[in-house]
Amino acid sequence: MKTIQTNLAPKAIGPYVQGKIVNGFLFASGQIPLDPKTGEIVGTDIESQAQQVFSNIEGILTAANLTKDAVVKTTCFMKNIADFTKFNEVYGAFFDNELPARSAVEVAGLPKDVLIEVEIIAAVSN
Repeated sequence: MKTIQTNLAPKAIGPYVQGKIVNGFLFASGQIPLDPKTGEIVGTDIESQAQQVFSNIEGILTAANLTKDAVVKTTCFMKNIADFTKFNEVYGAFFDNELPARSAVEVAGLPKDVLIEVEIIAAVSN
């Protein structure tokens, strides 16, 4: 088991780690649109917040020596499912080559009252 810790994604704001590699998979904690340098929320709309979330996810993948093509599953938590179409545009642009399996759900609330949180599972080895 290996813990992933990087400055390319926000530090954990609670008792958890950014990610763990176990049995050939990276399990990454949910990412919200926090700037890793400032710790501040980025953006006020779903598109800008989603872009920051995927930037944070890319940072965790980089720290694990992986690319976004290694992602096999995402879970997307949305404050408002009506933002789904706009979110899909950012999501599709990020995963431009190899689309992972996905769940997307509307939730009553997210940390720091953000609009989106995304967690991933990625394959470390084939």
